[in-house]
Parts: sequence; C-alpha cells; structure tokens
Amino acid sequence: MSDGHEIFVRIYEPSSNPIGNFHILHGMSEHGGRYDAFAMNLCEQGYIVIVHDHRGHGKTAELNGRLGFFADQDGFERVVQDVYELVQNFRLYSENETVLFGHSMGSFIARRYIQLYNDIDKCILCGTGSTTFAHRIGNTLARTLCLVQGPTTLSSIMSELSFGSFNKNIANVKTAFDWLCTNEEEVETYIKDPNCGFVPTNRFFVDLTDGLLLINQQSELENIRKNLPILLISGSEDPVGNRGAGVFKVANQYKKIGLSNVVVYLFEGMRHEILKEKNKEHVFHVVSRWLKNEGKRN
Repeated sequence: MSDGHEIFVRIYEPSSNPIGNFHILHGMSEHGGRYDAFAMNLCEQGYIVIVHDHRGHGKTAELNGRLGFFADQDGFERVVQDVYELVQNFRLYSENETVLFGHSMGSFIARRYIQLYNDIDKCILCGTGSTTFAHRIGNTLARTLCLVQGPTTLSSIMSELSFGSFNKNIANVKTAFDWLCTNEEEVETYIKDPNCGFVPTNRFFVDLTDGLLLINQQSELENIRKNLPILLISGSEDPVGNRGAGVFKVANQYKKIGLSNVVVYLFEGMRHEILKEKNKEHVFHVVSRWLKNEGKRN
C-alpha cells in the first residue's frame, strides 16, 4: 500500500475473458479465505474476484501486523484507503464493471467507500446494520480503555459488549458463535480457525466505532452517487442487522437522500453469515440474478 504496509490478496481468474472485477471485503475477526466457495461461484460467471485480508486480520496480520489492530491512528479510514488502492490496481486488468461486496464489518467499509469514491458500478452490502447511540457510548469507552489499558491491549470488555447479546434469540445455544449461522459444521470450523473469533484491541474498537459514526453522518451520506445500484442482503435472524430492522433502516437512509436503486433481500431463517448457511446456493443465486438484471437495466 501507499504507506508501505503489505496486504495479502487472493485472486480468482475466470477461464474466459472477464466481465468485470468483484471485490470482497470480509468481516471482523475473520479472513478472506472463508469466501472461497462464493468467489469460485462468481469466477465461474466470469468475474475476476479479489479478496484481501484487512489490516489486523488473516495473512495480512501474519505478514506485518498484529491480529485485531488497524493502525496507530485513523485506522478505519486507512483500511478504506487500502480498498481504493486495490480497486485502482485491478482496473489495469479489467476495464469492465467493478462490484464492491462487503460483509459485516466489510459492509461498513464499503459504505464509507461509496461516500468517498465514485468509481464502482454496483455495491452489495451483506450482513450490515445501523448505527445506534450505543456505538457512540462504545466509542467513548474504547477511547477510555486505550488511555487506561493501552491501545494494543486485547479488549475483552468491548468484545463482550459488541457480541455478548447476539445469542439471546436462539434456542438451545451450544456455542458462543451460534449467532453466525444455523450450519453447525461451519460454526465449528470458525471456532477451530485461529484467525477467526479473536478478541481485537482497544484501538481497533476506537477505529471501528469511529467508522460507524462517520458513515451515519448526513453530510457524508449525501456524497453517495444517487444512481449507484445497491443491494442489501441479510438473514432474517441476523442480530447485527437487528433481525432485518437495521438493514431496512440503512436502506431508508439511502432512499431519503435520493438514491434511486436500492434493493433489500432478507433470507428467511438465516443468521449473520448467509454465505455459510446450508442453503447458501440460494444466496449465490440471488446475488447473480441481481448482478445480471442490474446490468440489463443500466
């Protein structure tokens, strides 16, 4: 990257001429390798698929950082800048459409991206949620913890506040991560992965909540291109999106500022990681159908 930081990138190349670039932004406390099935599906449709590990995550953290830490300051904006530099780099390989897909934390990064840059053709927000007053309180607490404990201290307090209640609507809870999806095998795989489910640092939570507050500011929302096609997809039982309510809140924000092409699709009975559910092929199909139909409309 422009500041010398090394970013690990996975590239999936189609066998025929590419129809465009599809950038996947993964979520918090996981990594891009978990999107292999989805990336292969998109690659078969003709997309060059680019999946990088954010700073503080996966192989990028192994290369030159620590798990759960973006940067000493302005970490959220720096991670968004990383995406911009990658998008520009891969434009050299394909001048066709560019699609930005963000899951969970990745969706927050994508939402900031479309406020800052006007260089993508379609945006898909997966497992996103709305900014609430609790995020403002969390930002203050995370900053206090940075001062008291230090920025690189693992923040079990913030982690518990962020995810501790996510299992409350699930019957017969077996693990702390049941809220991720109903597919028990995938939950177990997540738990066993050393690069998943880790507790981030105090500074990370400052950066994350900084970003959540920033993307909700009216002045920043107004910068989004009004004809940008946006698809919001989520599980109807996803606690991050407040079981759909938070997803529609984001969609309504976009419609109120004049965006003309915003679509919401909730998958009944699915939880947070809809790309990991047993019937994930249905999600793949909905995404593919939207991409094709959107192309015809434009």
